[in-house]
Amino acid sequence: MTTQNARRTLFKGGTILTMDAKTENLPVGDILVEGDRIAAIGADIKADGAEIIDARGTIVMPGLVDAHHHAWLGVMRRLMPDVDDLFAYIGVVAETLGSHYRPLDMYLSTRLTAVASLDAGITTIIDACHSSRSPEHTDAALDALDGAGIRALHMVGPAMDKKASSAHLPDDLERLASNWNHDDGLVKVGLFGQLNLDWWKVARSLDMRILTEFIGDLAKLGPEFAEKGVLGPHNIFNHCTRIPQETWRLFAEAGVNVTINPRSDALFGFDDESFAYQQAIDHGLTPAIGIDLDTAFGSDMFGEMHALFGQQRSAMRYRRFRGETDAPAPITVEAVLKAATIHGARAAGLEGSIGTLAAGKQADIIMVRTDGVAVFPVNNAIGTIVQAVERSDVDTVMVAGQLRKRGGKLLDVDLDKLTTEIGASRDHLLRASGYRPELFADSVAA
Repeated sequence: MTTQNARRTLFKGGTILTMDAKTENLPVGDILVEGDRIAAIGADIKADGAEIIDARGTIVMPGLVDAHHHAWLGVMRRLMPDVDDLFAYIGVVAETLGSHYRPLDMYLSTRLTAVASLDAGITTIIDACHSSRSPEHTDAALDALDGAGIRALHMVGPAMDKKASSAHLPDDLERLASNWNHDDGLVKVGLFGQLNLDWWKVARSLDMRILTEFIGDLAKLGPEFAEKGVLGPHNIFNHCTRIPQETWRLFAEAGVNVTINPRSDALFGFDDESFAYQQAIDHGLTPAIGIDLDTAFGSDMFGEMHALFGQQRSAMRYRRFRGETDAPAPITVEAVLKAATIHGARAAGLEGSIGTLAAGKQADIIMVRTDGVAVFPVNNAIGTIVQAVERSDVDTVMVAGQLRKRGGKLLDVDLDKLTTEIGASRDHLLRASGYRPELFADSVAA
């Protein structure tokens, strides 16, 4: 699309929080979008013919990046809010319910997660799909992401239940890369490959990113992972809890990406006071944060930011009170927001395109209202985003220059229809599995 014919949108009169080292923040300023890119950021921009979005009383900032989310679990929202046993969780979501997923259920759950993410100001998601039961299931998930208009990196991985076959993997990756991994697409495909080096080789031959969920108690890296070229910036390691120092040093030397999930890592008891986020920082890495689970939480990065701020300060102060005089400093709100934007973009391999606001970058922009009684007055813009606003304060969401939410309302989404479809999908899964959740139970049995 040429600049001359591109759609032009002007965010006018907002507090501009760029998160960009070379682009200044503005107490009051404008952002001009032409086509899918930011054309200019400045004070009192003149743009005849542009659609004007009144940004007064708002903070305009980069879209949030959810660096780890199992989007296929959307239909299971809050099904297991208190679970602290990983294998009990797998027993329900994979063996009991997941084994009955049709491509339709994959589509609907993924669409629900994507739409809810956009509503909450999440413009990019790394979709960790450990339920790629067949090529048809994968195609359904990708179509859902694409149709929602979110930017996504869909990580294809074998289903966790014993009934599933992964015979189509890794061979199906070539087809998927050909169909989806183009420079101009919002949705791309990678491999959720755990520690299968044969699969990694296929993914690397296709220039795909590789995701591994890594909990120190459950997995170890053998010496083959220290060989030159095996690990690198193409790798994303999630959780990274309770892993030995030699593994952290290997990660740092290779420059891998690390993602953590503040709420779910606490839910399952994966982490301890050594704190994976802090270990990554201490080794010179740039950890991003993700939501992980709809079975306990949902699409809300503000909740993850709150959790990260509180958890890091608690863990580091515990170490200080225990007598460690060189315990790391308390986390700042700026570090938290970087984890939810810049570092997530880097994990997805998109740091050159998104994560900050700057001329020439993709127009992934959110506008957050600050005139609510729980928010005003704004005395610190970053503190307001990290500590005060909620998903309901997200007024406007733009992805690649396309408005996906405006005036607090999602665009081009039939919520009544989606509600009906999700209800039917859930009823199918419960009927097929025989599983019966209790609406008022204080815990959910495996």
